[in-house]
Amino acid sequence: MPYLLRDSKPRPPPLPREARATHSSGKAYKELKQDCLRRGSLFEDPDFPASDASLFFSEKPPVPFLWKRPGDIVKDPKFILGGATRTDICQGDLGDCWLLAAIASLTLNEKTLARVVPLDQNFGPDYAGIFHFQFWQHNEWLDVVIDDRLPTFKGRLVFLHSAEHNEFWSALLEKAYAKLNGSYEALKGGSTIEAMEDFTGGVGEMYEVKKAPDNFYEILEKALKRCSMVGCSIDTSSAAESEAKTPFGLIKGHAYSVTGIDEVSYRGQKVRLIRIRNPWGQVEWNGPWSDNSLEWRLVSPPEQKRLSQTALDDGEFWMKFEDFKVHFDKVEICNLTPDALEDSTAHKWEVTIHEGSWVRGSTAGGCRNFLDTFWTNPQIKMHLTETDDGQDDCTFIAALMQKDRRKLRKFGAEMLSIGYSIYESPGGDGHLNKDFFRYHASKARSKTYINLREVSNRFKLPPGDYILVPTTFEPHQEADFCLRIFSEKKPPNPTPSPQATEETEEEKQFRALFEQISGEVSAKPSWNIFLQFDSDKSGSMSSYELRSALKAAGYQLNNYLLQLIVLRYSDEQFQIEFDDFLNCLIRLENASRVFQALSVKNKEFINLNIGEV
Repeated sequence: MPYLLRDSKPRPPPLPREARATHSSGKAYKELKQDCLRRGSLFEDPDFPASDASLFFSEKPPVPFLWKRPGDIVKDPKFILGGATRTDICQGDLGDCWLLAAIASLTLNEKTLARVVPLDQNFGPDYAGIFHFQFWQHNEWLDVVIDDRLPTFKGRLVFLHSAEHNEFWSALLEKAYAKLNGSYEALKGGSTIEAMEDFTGGVGEMYEVKKAPDNFYEILEKALKRCSMVGCSIDTSSAAESEAKTPFGLIKGHAYSVTGIDEVSYRGQKVRLIRIRNPWGQVEWNGPWSDNSLEWRLVSPPEQKRLSQTALDDGEFWMKFEDFKVHFDKVEICNLTPDALEDSTAHKWEVTIHEGSWVRGSTAGGCRNFLDTFWTNPQIKMHLTETDDGQDDCTFIAALMQKDRRKLRKFGAEMLSIGYSIYESPGGDGHLNKDFFRYHASKARSKTYINLREVSNRFKLPPGDYILVPTTFEPHQEADFCLRIFSEKKPPNPTPSPQATEETEEEKQFRALFEQISGEVSAKPSWNIFLQFDSDKSGSMSSYELRSALKAAGYQLNNYLLQLIVLRYSDEQFQIEFDDFLNCLIRLENASRVFQALSVKNKEFINLNIGEV
C-alpha cells in the first residue's frame, strides 16, 4: 500500500488539550453515553464488534469464546476495587506480557494512570455499557471508546484479568488497546517501551544490563522516583527458549516490570534490593531474597512492612541487585521528560516533530550500505544553538518511530528495522545528493538498526547545522514515520524563505498554498535532461534519480509531490520511461505558468490539478 508524506515541515507538539475523539460516529464518549441512557439501551460498538474479527486476523479462536458483559460474569462488577494496583494485572491466554508489564508500571503513578484510565467510570446507576480510555499516538492523545463485552470461556475472562474476579478496569483497558491496534491478536509480542510511551507520550531509553554504567542502581532509583516506567527482560538465544523457565524461576523472553528499588539492613550491612513483577501473577524468583528465603527471617517485621514484603505467589518478588544484573539482560525506561537519569539537575526541554514517509521508488532509499539510493531518503535539517550549561556541546535526543505497524499486521506488515544518521550540513537549502554522502562521514547515528517501533538515542554535538537522515535498513520498504527531536531550551524556528517581491497578505497566503502542494518551481527550457540520467541509454531511468533530474530542469519539489509523481509515472521496477518523464515536465511547467498567470481573486486555484501528475 502507498505511504504518502502529509506534512514534512517541523512543528512543535500541540498544547495540552482534550484527547481527540476517535469513534466513527464523530461523537465523543459523553455524547455516546447520553444517547444510550436516553434510549435505555446498552452501548454496542460497531467499530470493534463482539466477533471473531476483533479477536484474531490470521486464525480462528481455539475454542468458542462468548462475549459477555461484566454483569453477566459476576453479580456485583466493579470498575476499580480498592484502587488500581499492580496486582490487578494477571495475564490470560494472549502473548501480550509486554503490555501487561507496562500496565503494572502505570499503576505506580496515580496522575499518569488517571490520564489513561479516567476514574469517573463505574457500574453504578448511570451505567450504559460504555467505557473509554486515552492513549498517546504519534504526538496526540486519542480517546478510545469501547463497549464492555469481553471474550470469555466457561464463564471466565480469556485474556487480561484482575486477581479480584469482580474488578474489570484492566480487562477493559486491554480491550481498548486492542481496538486501537485493530485486534487482540495484534497485541501478540512487543516491547514494553512501546506501551509505556503510549501511556505517557514519554521518551524511551534502553540499557543492556551487562554493559550498564557503574551507577546503574542510582539510575534506576532516580527513574522510579521521577515516576518513570521501568521494564526488564531476559534474552533468548533461539525461538525454542521463548518463555523457558530457568532453574531460578525466571522466564526467558518475558517482559517483567520493575516496581521498586530499596536498601535493607541485613546482618549489620545495607543490601541493595530490586522488586520485580511477573505479569502472569505467579511464577517467581526462587533465589536469595525471594518470598520465602531465609534472608527475610533476619529482617525486622517493620522493615518488611515498609518494603511491602509478602510471601504470596502473586508474581512479585525482591532480589538482590547484584543477582538482578547477573540474571537479567535488558532494562527499558520510559521517562516522562528527557532529563538524563545520570544528571541530578532538571532541564527545560523542547520537542520538535517531523512526520514523513518512506515510499518505494522515491524516498525509501535504505541505509548507508545502499549508497545509490541512500541520498533519496527524507533529509531533516537540525539547527543546534544552545550549548549545555558550562559545556561546548548541545544535548539532544532523536527518537524515530515507525507508525501504525502493529495495526497493519493483518495486511502482512511487520516492524521494519529502522535507524538514522546525522551529518554536518554543508549549507544551502537543497536536497543533498549522492556525492555528498560518498565523501562525508556521519557525525552521529543510532546505535543499531532494529525492528522496534522506535529507535531513540541521546547525543552531544557542537553548535551548528546538521542533516538527519531517517531510513529503513533495506531500500524499497514503505512506512510512515514520526521523528521527535528533544533539545534543551527552545530551538529556533526554521527560517522562512524570502519572497522575491513584496506581496499582499492575500498573495502570501495564495503562494503558501501552492508551495505546500508543489514546492517552488522554475523550469528551464530543456527537455532532454533525461538523457543525463539514463545511464545505460535504455530509454528509462531509476525513479530514485528523478529528484536530481527535475532539479537539473529547474524544479525543486518537496517530498510529497515527488512521491506522487513517482507513484504516477514509475513502473514496478522503479523505472521511468522517456515519454513519461517529458509528460511530467510538461505538467509541471503548465502548473507553474498557471500559478504565475492566475489572479489572486481566482479561487479556482484551489482545484489546480497538480495532485494528478
